[in-house]
Amino acid sequence: MSSTTTTAAATTTSLTTHLTALAFLSAATVYCFYKSRRLKLSSTPPNLSRKGKLFFISQTGTSRTLAERLFTLLISNDLPFDLADPNTYEPEDLHNETLVLIVASTWEDGNPPSNGVFLSNWLSESAEDFRVGSLLLNKCKFAVFGVGSRAYGDNFDAVGRDLSRRMRSLGALEILPLCEGDVDEGQIDRAFGIWSEDVIRVLKGGEIRGLNGDVSIGENGDELMDGSDYDDDDDDEEDEENGMEADIIDLEDIAGKSLSKKDMGLITSNGKKNGEKVMVTPVIRASLTKQGYKIIGSHSGVKICRWTKSQLRGRGGCYKHSFYGIESHRCMETTPSLACANKCVFCWRHHTNPVGKSWQWKMDDPLMIVNSALEQHKKMIKQMKGVPGVTAERLSEGLLPRHCALSLVGEPIMYPEINSLVDELHKRRISTFLVTNAQFPDKIASLKPITQLYVSVDAATEDSMKAIDRPLFGDFWERFGDSLKALKDKQQRTVYRLTLVKGWNVEDIDAYSSLFSIGNPDFVEIKGVTYCGTSATSKLTMENVPWHADVKAFSEALAEKSHGEYEVACEHVHSCCVLLAKVDKFKINGQWHTWIDYEKFHDLVASGKSFGSNDYMALTPSWAVYGANEGGFDPEQARYKKERNHKSSR
Repeated sequence: MSSTTTTAAATTTSLTTHLTALAFLSAATVYCFYKSRRLKLSSTPPNLSRKGKLFFISQTGTSRTLAERLFTLLISNDLPFDLADPNTYEPEDLHNETLVLIVASTWEDGNPPSNGVFLSNWLSESAEDFRVGSLLLNKCKFAVFGVGSRAYGDNFDAVGRDLSRRMRSLGALEILPLCEGDVDEGQIDRAFGIWSEDVIRVLKGGEIRGLNGDVSIGENGDELMDGSDYDDDDDDEEDEENGMEADIIDLEDIAGKSLSKKDMGLITSNGKKNGEKVMVTPVIRASLTKQGYKIIGSHSGVKICRWTKSQLRGRGGCYKHSFYGIESHRCMETTPSLACANKCVFCWRHHTNPVGKSWQWKMDDPLMIVNSALEQHKKMIKQMKGVPGVTAERLSEGLLPRHCALSLVGEPIMYPEINSLVDELHKRRISTFLVTNAQFPDKIASLKPITQLYVSVDAATEDSMKAIDRPLFGDFWERFGDSLKALKDKQQRTVYRLTLVKGWNVEDIDAYSSLFSIGNPDFVEIKGVTYCGTSATSKLTMENVPWHADVKAFSEALAEKSHGEYEVACEHVHSCCVLLAKVDKFKINGQWHTWIDYEKFHDLVASGKSFGSNDYMALTPSWAVYGANEGGFDPEQARYKKERNHKSSR
């Protein structure tokens, strides 16, 4: 047997051995392992006689937070480093650096965030300038952790990849293979933690976990002596041509979850199971299950809302109860598509749900989804039995949901059989509220009558929408406008939903009002953003959350801009939520009719005849009207305030 054959066989055996351990690593870390088998790392730790530089290239704060975490770890391990913002650093000084660590995000269209533009451009220009030479950074050793989203296709971690390539082309030695963290998998914190430990281990002269020795096999069985001798892109192309990835389990599907041998055999390199691509990978399932979701089939979910629990206990319902007469304890929150086409900065699931621009997954039957959702919902309701305040009457009512909020998470309108699913709900006389993120105008146009259709209007200008929604579609603004136009053609109740985020989208009142004529909505819901905690994918703080007084002021100003077409109709103080309604349709003889006659709606649907929003409206009770002393709290419910005994600080 030739040495080449022997080496190749050894490599195959090594790779097979490591596959059994892959399930215990995060998606980003596993990817690093796969790439790193081509690298030989120096067994001698870098020279730390002078301080190293730790750069963060960050737009929303994700990479900066991660870098600060690594900086603390480095200092605690007696490794001298400076935490540096490249925006205040002179790139020409790089030739004097001996060790550089970079945590870099990829921003719009694959470009670097604003604080990394100058550094990125300098590296690019230097690498392409023949006068500079390929030894400019030959004294420097470096490592890069890239932060990105695979949903953006070819632009995924474009900045991290470019920095790694440019540094190597200028003679720098990569002491760790480029590690790419995908924020969509909800594993970015864990992936970065493992990478950081590897950084510490290498700087102290140790080895990286998961690597089988120092020598990697290159073309024709030759050993690669260091990371500067190969090019990422060329290797990736060769792997695809040679079919190498066909024998490798999809890393994103197995990351973070130990799989059985059966599962290992079912999941393929393309993220498919039994030949079909599944939306809910094991890592996504684990993350959403931890958050309280009940996963249905391969792409749907249901979750019990805290307001459902609240009204079961007789402690008040949500704003939908105040605005539209929905009984919160008989409301089921579900979605037939956990995927979304946006990556909003205020995402309350911190981007743990999948993303995509079109339906590309195995599709479950709508009847199965509805039946399973009802079954799982009832199981969660039954768990409330015996909870203080839950009466037998309310519990029995809760077991028979009369409303379905298709707004749990993701983009329900992406599901190809959404009309059939809505039909199944209406057959059971379950009303439907559906929320869409205004990126699928054709889906809106083809949607059958539902009780109330929402379009999220998170910003009023193209630039602000790009910043706050972070859409996947390049033509997102055109899609947004077409979605509003499609909404205008609907005969049933329609709503613009505005989520106010202080510091992001509360200044453009004139621009918001200009959108009214495009979609001509029946209602405009204005709600303060909900703070869901800070993570690596969300940098919102309580400072971004408006007070109810702020929401009221914004709503009143917006209503005034409509010149009498809309007025402030209702409010729910507890939710920091206010409702604008069209005066000529829903204010009759001085009284608001924002509530819904649900039985009449179902009769109209069953009749098969054309009908409009005026045909199933009902009188709004006085306690729900804007300015009422109750603030939108149903007086038949019992107010309950938790006693918080905070320890006094000394």
